[in-house]
Amino acid sequence: MAQKEVQLDEETISCSICLDLLKDPVTTSCGHSYCKRCIESHWDTQDEKTDFSCPQCRQTFTPRPVLRKNTILAVLVEELKKTGLQAAPADHCYAGPEDVACDVCTGRKRKACNSCLVCLVSYCEKHLQPHFEVPPLKKHKLVEPSKKLQENVCSRHDEVMKIFCRTDQQSICYLCLMDEHKGHDTVSAAAERTERQRELEGSRLNIQQRIQDRAKDVKLLQQEVEAINGSADKAVEHSEEMFTELIRLMEKRRSDVKQRVRSQQETEVSRVKELQEKLEQEITELKRRDAELQKLAHTEDHNQFLQDYPSLSALSGSTHSSSIKTRPLKYFEDMTAAVSGVRDKLHDALREGWTYVCVLQLKPRPEPEPNTRADLLKYACDITLDPNTAHHHVLLSKRNKKATLMIKKQSHSSHPDRFMDYWQVLSNESLTGRCYWEVKWKGGVYVALSYKNISRAESSVECVFGHSDKSWALDCDNKSYNFWHCQVSAALPGPRSSRVGVYVDHGAGIVSLYSITGTMTRLYRYQTTFTQPLYAGIGFYYPEDTAEFCKLKK
Repeated sequence: MAQKEVQLDEETISCSICLDLLKDPVTTSCGHSYCKRCIESHWDTQDEKTDFSCPQCRQTFTPRPVLRKNTILAVLVEELKKTGLQAAPADHCYAGPEDVACDVCTGRKRKACNSCLVCLVSYCEKHLQPHFEVPPLKKHKLVEPSKKLQENVCSRHDEVMKIFCRTDQQSICYLCLMDEHKGHDTVSAAAERTERQRELEGSRLNIQQRIQDRAKDVKLLQQEVEAINGSADKAVEHSEEMFTELIRLMEKRRSDVKQRVRSQQETEVSRVKELQEKLEQEITELKRRDAELQKLAHTEDHNQFLQDYPSLSALSGSTHSSSIKTRPLKYFEDMTAAVSGVRDKLHDALREGWTYVCVLQLKPRPEPEPNTRADLLKYACDITLDPNTAHHHVLLSKRNKKATLMIKKQSHSSHPDRFMDYWQVLSNESLTGRCYWEVKWKGGVYVALSYKNISRAESSVECVFGHSDKSWALDCDNKSYNFWHCQVSAALPGPRSSRVGVYVDHGAGIVSLYSITGTMTRLYRYQTTFTQPLYAGIGFYYPEDTAEFCKLKK
């Protein structure tokens, strides 16, 4: 509480002119106190030397009052100095580099809280008070603090500019109205502001509507993203199931083949081993007989030999080697061949199927094509012609929006992008996305679309718009319309007009051409695939033919 009282005293003993702690405080007869030096300097600078006014209440004094020292305030000031307190306002009340400063404050300036459009002065809160108390000042127009007040003053006549010249589109003072702007279409600045304000509100409404439309489009695109993600997730899940099932089937078939091969292997090995055992037994028996015969062959007793020979010479039935036939094991080769055949068929099926999967493209939901001129104007684009591409006989004018074929050669500089042999010119702007423009023409012209890398310097017919795979052209003359591409033309029926419209959807590969009369008639719709950005182009038949890109409002 004590601190609040001190703060009150500090404000009380501050000078309203310098906003600092009172120095040699003096009091006028109206009761307001100032630094002696501040009030004397204030009265010394007043133009009227007979009447002197109080800076705070505006009370006038005649003659100049004698200032008397305010001893009570002087004591308070000294007490505050002893306590080390400062009577100056907090730093945040002072103007910084980015703030508008009070024009009345001397010394360290306070922040302005308002600017007066009549006084052309910015005031802090204290110095603004008279504008709320003095009747004539109450009528002044107060605005937010501005550093541009002097821009409202005529630099030539040093008068406030309250008039707007519509002829020259600039603000002027009343002296300008009598001088260089005499006879011009002029209104008060307030009236012009009212009209511009209406235009501004209309523009805002248009912008707000476009914001709403774009917000709807954003919402639709978000829904599209969600639909794409959901569809992709389902496709991945389904393909995983299909491949898992296919792998399971392959594993089962592999197991079956392995089991059959092993089973047949066991059967065949058992058969062969059984026969092998029989043959080995026979070999053992034959060796035993051979040993007996050998022993008989070495018997010296003739009678004994003859007696034993009949029983040893007779052999029991045996399996002759020629009767044993080995199988060539074609079974396993046939099975291997069968598995190989299955593999090859599966490989072919997977290759063909995978090729089909790879060429599939995720096709976005097609946006509807505009079918009215109002819809087309939503995609209106501002097109200018590139002087560096203009043929030496093509003159550009109207800020490079109009082209005219001249008899006289123009003084164009040398440039690698310039058409050298054909009377043509390309636009500055590359065209992608959806674009619409209109061309007003006279005589005979090509209204064209072209890739940037169309031939320029060659005399080949491929340089001509519509005569290669790099350009497309609507051939306009007073008798017919023809559409050209790759040297192939198509005659187009439709109403004749000196104004044609061109709509391009680069992503969808669509070109639509329109005749613009009282109504709009589509002349032709062409579908293709664009692989590069497009540029608008103009080509000519004869000298004095003209073509101009029209200014369109969305």
